[in-house]
Amino acid sequence: MKVHHLRNATMVIETGNKVILVDPMLGKKGTAGPTFTLFRFKPQRNPIVDLPSNAMDIVEKTTHCLITHLHPDHLDKEAEDFLRLNQIPVICSVKDESTLRKKGLHVSQTVEYWKESLFLDGKIQGIPAVHGYGFVAKLMGNVMGFHIELPNEKSIYLSADTIYTDDVHKVLTQLKPEIAVVACGTAQLDIFQPLLMRMDDILKFVKNAPNKVIANHLEAVNHCPTTRKQLEIEVSKIGLSDKVFIPNDGESRVY
Repeated sequence: MKVHHLRNATMVIETGNKVILVDPMLGKKGTAGPTFTLFRFKPQRNPIVDLPSNAMDIVEKTTHCLITHLHPDHLDKEAEDFLRLNQIPVICSVKDESTLRKKGLHVSQTVEYWKESLFLDGKIQGIPAVHGYGFVAKLMGNVMGFHIELPNEKSIYLSADTIYTDDVHKVLTQLKPEIAVVACGTAQLDIFQPLLMRMDDILKFVKNAPNKVIANHLEAVNHCPTTRKQLEIEVSKIGLSDKVFIPNDGESRVY
């Protein structure tokens, strides 16, 4: 399995002759959406960086697309156009199906929380994700993580935009994914608590993950203050640097 990190939560998983695009935000810098904060962090239109130069060469090979939720930093207009034009089979939460169909996307499969279904000769199940601490999670709407097991490949858990919950803990400790992907930007709006894990919860995730961890959702949207360097330092303090891959945009790794 080869995992390409493109930008923010956009990644590509290559397995055999299948190429799975995850949470595509494909637009140029500043085109995916408005600034998410006005005064807590510098207001900038998102994304705040361009895609790496090798990104579209990888994206063009896409055979399937996984969408965890509908926020513009996980599915922007450019990505919708790409998916619609190529009629890429989309796999999503049962709760997002009608919205994606209305956009003209080819939803080939829907997934439910904690229900296992067949996926590319293997299995996929939806994992509940809570997009924020406290009240703000309700405003953020539904999000779904995915636990995927494919033949002759390492199992992978895409935890999606979530805080650390009992469901996340259950996946890490009971399903024991061989690769676990965690959103580390600690996103925050001008008001309310953070929308993603605070550093103590990121480190808890890293400690409890049974194998390798990939950190994403960093340095690409204006409301995510945590940097790669900060995360690197904190992970190093707990002696787990070898366990965590903090990719730069455009970087890939074979597992």
